[in-house]
Amino acid sequence: MRKGKFDYTGVLSSVFAIIIGLLVGLVILIICNPGQAFPGFVTILTGAFTHGAKGVGQVFYYSTTIILTGLSVGFAFKTGLFNIGASGQFIVGGFGAVYVGVMCENLGSMHWIVALLAGVCFGAVWGAVPGLLKAFFNVNEVISAIMMNYIGMYAVNWFVKSYKPIFNNLRNESKPVLSSANIPKMGLDKIFPESSINGGFIIAVLAVIVIYIVLDKTTFGYELKAVGYNRNASRYAGINEKKSIILSMVIAGAIAGLAGACLYLAGTGKHIEIVDTIADEGFTGISVALLGLCHPIGILFSGIFIAYLTAGGFYLQLFEFSTEIIDIIVAIIIYFSAFALIVRILMQKFGKGRAEKKPGNAAEPETAQKGGSKA
Repeated sequence: MRKGKFDYTGVLSSVFAIIIGLLVGLVILIICNPGQAFPGFVTILTGAFTHGAKGVGQVFYYSTTIILTGLSVGFAFKTGLFNIGASGQFIVGGFGAVYVGVMCENLGSMHWIVALLAGVCFGAVWGAVPGLLKAFFNVNEVISAIMMNYIGMYAVNWFVKSYKPIFNNLRNESKPVLSSANIPKMGLDKIFPESSINGGFIIAVLAVIVIYIVLDKTTFGYELKAVGYNRNASRYAGINEKKSIILSMVIAGAIAGLAGACLYLAGTGKHIEIVDTIADEGFTGISVALLGLCHPIGILFSGIFIAYLTAGGFYLQLFEFSTEIIDIIVAIIIYFSAFALIVRILMQKFGKGRAEKKPGNAAEPETAQKGGSKA
């Protein structure tokens, strides 16, 4: 692709996935309740605006965690790794934030910052394990990360339940963090009154910007991506590929841990529940990353889009649809987003094939050769 030419194939492939997903969702609505299908479908597309600014604020609130988990997965993708362990890093990071939020009482205005950093550190440590196994023993990161998901889930359940100062045995969940540990609203409550939005959304946007700069504007990011493309060539070029792999998973884990911290420090009544279920946010992050083509800015918008559909779908029950259909429709849209990369590849091959068939392209090598001989 020529420099300065807009890569429209990526955007078109994502739009295609969204359209197909929405159409399949409409078909399901028609099957379930033909008379209310079209009004319900319109509600999915517009329901987030039902309560005006409050509804928009809820969309941004819902999007915060999946933007960050999507960013975690997308960052690892860009460096040649599949971070399917975002769920484990998410819950472990959330536990670190909750522990500091409940137990550390004398931190004052720095309390929420320290709790956030604890979540980042816990997630980074959890992400480092698959990175170390991949770098030194060539263990597939998918296998090790899946194992770490379950280890993280059960470990957090055990720690929360065993450590009485942070366990609410009446509700079988962690105790609420202190008010000083809640992330400030940062003025967003004035823009979106009565919504659950807080400064976590601003933190997510800042994380997107930082990761974009790191990947595309720094030598460090170039080295990480180079190792992902070809480890042997990177080693030959003098890049420490083991260090790059470990750092990639550490950073990805830190971002997922930040997502967990933002959820449990939001001051919206979210607690760590003692359940034998892996956090959904990590797997939703995979789909958000795929829909956003693993680009930080694309992930930001895809996360908001998925949250928008979730918020709008809540009002489907007004049209005699059960709330489970909301999850089905969103899951189908997310499923089709996985085909975005495939569609993009096919479109690129089609464009390349057309370019090669142009009559003028056959003469270019000969012209270049003549020009080289004259030089």
